[in-house]
Amino acid sequence: MMNLKKFIKEKAIEVGLDIIGFCSSEPFHEMKEYLVLRKQKGYVTEFESIDIESRINPKKIMSSAKTIIAAGLSYNIDFNNNDKENILQGRLSKSSWGIDYHNVLYGKLESLVSHLKKIKDIEYKIFVDTGPLVDREIAKRAGIGWYGKNCLIINDEYGSFIFIGYIITNLEIEVDSESVSNCGNCRLCLDACPTKALEDDYILNPKKCISYLTQTKEKIPYELRDKMNTKIYGCDTCQLVCPKNKNARKGKTKEFIPKVTGGYLDIVEMFNLSNKEFKRKYGHMAGSWRGKNILKRNCIIALGNLRDKRAIELLSKALGDSSLMIREYSAWALMKIDRKLGKKMLLSHLEKEKSIEIKEEIHKLIDYFDRIVD
Repeated sequence: MMNLKKFIKEKAIEVGLDIIGFCSSEPFHEMKEYLVLRKQKGYVTEFESIDIESRINPKKIMSSAKTIIAAGLSYNIDFNNNDKENILQGRLSKSSWGIDYHNVLYGKLESLVSHLKKIKDIEYKIFVDTGPLVDREIAKRAGIGWYGKNCLIINDEYGSFIFIGYIITNLEIEVDSESVSNCGNCRLCLDACPTKALEDDYILNPKKCISYLTQTKEKIPYELRDKMNTKIYGCDTCQLVCPKNKNARKGKTKEFIPKVTGGYLDIVEMFNLSNKEFKRKYGHMAGSWRGKNILKRNCIIALGNLRDKRAIELLSKALGDSSLMIREYSAWALMKIDRKLGKKMLLSHLEKEKSIEIKEEIHKLIDYFDRIVD
């Protein structure tokens, strides 16, 4: 009789997956209290389902579910992304270096299923960051990694730079043991978090996490903009300081090599690209999903934090942008770069600004910067 688990593991390696594990499709009842508490604290983001039952019960997604095949794909690629001198640029997290991981990992999981279909009648659903279930909880139960204090899944061999995907299936497969945390007394990630989004061991306030801030359409508080530095999409800080990533095995998925960006975005170029040009050049990367304007906003925040006076002309032009968001953040960046000149420029701009909202924001900004001391 064929050993189905062994077959899947062999085929997983063949299709290019780095980590594979199996868990039951029983409800994740232990998550309910945590999700309710999160809701009460106002920590639920616009990117997740608010229906708690669908977040904890795989059978709500597929009634015939018996086993979940969890997979990990390392994006810890051997690549040296050096700064380009004299170019105003922003940093991309490793998660957005190459081709969109949703497509890459989904393709590999589809290939795995195609092998399974040859030997079994299978009902299945594939998810890569697209389903309501808590991916990390599946990964933990399936033994492909354990929760770090930074709330990321850490694999003993590959560290935490891993993408997670899974297949919900009606197949009966022997399950693996759940992973147990191995952080010990280490708290380097908590100490390194720029916004203190990591409030305590295993407790994250996502609304303060830079990775979230670079994607949200909500207004970003001034004090959090200051902490974003030059990050245009995502944040790797808590992973870069993690000892478990120091000697982690490197990923081998060539699609994650940042051939187009080198791990950075040219900020001046972002101001000059049309939406069509942006999609053509950068549409392949995970960070493009929010569209050009959100990344342009993040570029403006980066310019404010760089405090490079070469950016003043660029930001001055952006005060006339059709987008209220771009005008608002450009006003902030001008004040951040040069308070005296910025104030003069904004007071002059008030005479031609048509939006009451932006006028109010400019007055608020001037008042804010008059009160703070560097």
